Amino acid sequence: MTHTVLVTGVSRHIGARVASVLAADPGIDRVIGVDTVPPPSLSRDGGVPLGRTEFVRVDLRSPDIAQVIAAADIDTVVHVGLVSSPPRSGGRALMKEHNVIGTMQLLGACQRSATVRRVVVRSTTAVYGSSPRDPAVFTEDAEPAEPPVHGYAKDAAEVEGYVRGFARRRRDVTVSMLRFANFMGPGVDSPLTRYFSQPVLPTVLGFDPRLQFVHEDDAVEVLRRTATEDHPGTFNATGDGVLLLSQCLRRAGLLSVPVPSQAFGLLGDLARSAGLVNFSPEQLRLMCHGRAVDGARLAATLGWRPKFSTGAAFEDFLRTRRPGGGLPAAALDALSRMVTR
Repeated sequence: MTHTVLVTGVSRHIGARVASVLAADPGIDRVIGVDTVPPPSLSRDGGVPLGRTEFVRVDLRSPDIAQVIAAADIDTVVHVGLVSSPPRSGGRALMKEHNVIGTMQLLGACQRSATVRRVVVRSTTAVYGSSPRDPAVFTEDAEPAEPPVHGYAKDAAEVEGYVRGFARRRRDVTVSMLRFANFMGPGVDSPLTRYFSQPVLPTVLGFDPRLQFVHEDDAVEVLRRTATEDHPGTFNATGDGVLLLSQCLRRAGLLSVPVPSQAFGLLGDLARSAGLVNFSPEQLRLMCHGRAVDGARLAATLGWRPKFSTGAAFEDFLRTRRPGGGLPAAALDALSRMVTR
């Protein structure tokens, strides 16, 4: 029986949804949500209602998180607070501190706790990297051909290393590590959803990468299940199937402009400086080589299948982001050829 749950990252959409679902569970006595800023629902800016979640403002990089865990007799920690793109103030350095140093402090607090019995960590399939030498489909035991060396993916790989170390030291604690594909859905705000929200999309000339998405509803359900049940191990979490980038563009009715990879990087720098979208080096590699993972282990362990396939998750995103439908495929192709010339 789960009694008291700590959820990190509750000021962001997925974290707030997880806290809300757990707070609605009558089998859970208390849910404590932590973050560096109050959730939008507490600042009258809308957002996901947190129900009976108790919010505590704390920075994971500080030792204060250990005091929160000790004072509330936390038995389950759900860490969904990793940041996938640099904040406007502080940039990449602050992002790395939050992701890596913050996780180290959190795990250190869990290691010293006498009450923590379950730890769930949100990771990402980006830890597999994107390379022309990748296998067709990654399983959880596969090693990346080219380990990530930039940004969020590098942070997540480091975080996973610390989580594995914690699991070895505290064998009495159930540790679940969830490698999610790119989140997709009406409420998701990420570098990839911002990319698909632009009126004209640059693509890398000569490449049509495979993409996978996990719908936010399925992601929340996986986090809920692993927070209330013992499922130790590392799991890929994705919707069934894949979409080519070209298929995504056709479904969205968006105009694409194929550009050389160097120009794609330059456009990314311009867009990032304008605050539009973050085309990081890891995003560039994804837009070249793509990535696909196998989610069979998670489905078998939970006895569960995602409600949304990759395609259905993308369609649900489009229903809320696409104004008045898109361009016909023939017109899209003609415009793309004109712009490319």
